[in-house]
Amino acid sequence: MRDPAALRHRGGPSQDETAPVWVLDDPYDRVSDQAIGIAERLGVPHLRVPLAWRWNARMVGLSQRGSLRGLLAPGWPFSAPQGPALAISASPRSEAVALWLRQGFGTRLVHCGLPRWRGKHFDLLVMPRHLRRQTGPNVLPVLGEPHRLSPLALSQARVSWAGRLSHLPRPLITLLVGGGNLGGEMRPAAAHALARQVARMAAAAGGSILATTSPRTGQEATDALAGGLASSMHVLYRWGEPGENPYAGMIALSDITIVTGDSPAMISEACSGEAPVFIASLGDRPSHRRLHELLYQAGQARPLGQTLTLWPRSPLDEAGRVATEIRARMSMGPQAVD
Repeated sequence: MRDPAALRHRGGPSQDETAPVWVLDDPYDRVSDQAIGIAERLGVPHLRVPLAWRWNARMVGLSQRGSLRGLLAPGWPFSAPQGPALAISASPRSEAVALWLRQGFGTRLVHCGLPRWRGKHFDLLVMPRHLRRQTGPNVLPVLGEPHRLSPLALSQARVSWAGRLSHLPRPLITLLVGGGNLGGEMRPAAAHALARQVARMAAAAGGSILATTSPRTGQEATDALAGGLASSMHVLYRWGEPGENPYAGMIALSDITIVTGDSPAMISEACSGEAPVFIASLGDRPSHRRLHELLYQAGQARPLGQTLTLWPRSPLDEAGRVATEIRARMSMGPQAVD
């Protein structure tokens, strides 16, 4: 293990480097949004530390004491005389850096998901209930996954997009489309069939559709989705097209939200809004089906059928609940960390 002192530079630390919370941001894994979302809800300064992935990064799992092997970014913030009070991680690479910080600085650790090494190394493990992996005094079960769509973010998106979408007849049916059930692209036939089903529902309700795809949808499935929506009044955002992504605005303004069942992150984000949520399960993997059932039992979602029967529900805010738990367990105030 490298000596933390060897990474310090002469001179005082910058303001960013004195942030009490560091988020170890793995740019190669969207799961980092879980850690970022929690940090944004803590109410204290935090620093996002991007982790460079070099050729030897795959060796990080060889040491239970943590490692910076293959992960040290050129701008690594170690001019500060000490590490952060708290580090939040959410991937194997960020987990290795978190353990390194604990070994060198006594940093307290929060990790999202199942860590590679035994959970006793972490002060808090944020564990999605549908994974059925680990229990213990330092495990906090969550429904779905934490994310960055906070109530404030949705409120801002609602204001930003309300005028731009005001010409569409209500109810607004938001359709969030992911990928295939085994991690690949969605089958075009499945995308077309889903779009036609939702278009019929929108026509029956006299409303319109706000649809958006994801990086995993694929071009052919996106084209098939567009064809299925053609008979309805709709707005379709194709992933990667120019202009601002209306994803948050669609969730914020939605009267009814329909989401494909392949992505726990996207389902959790759908449930952060106020609208009733329906899950379109297209042969999803067992762990995803467990999440669906847990959401059904909690009254957060219902399976998509041929009709839309609405019900009242409260927005799901697991990132806020995790942040509250961290403040309680680690004596964090609004301005500082003990």
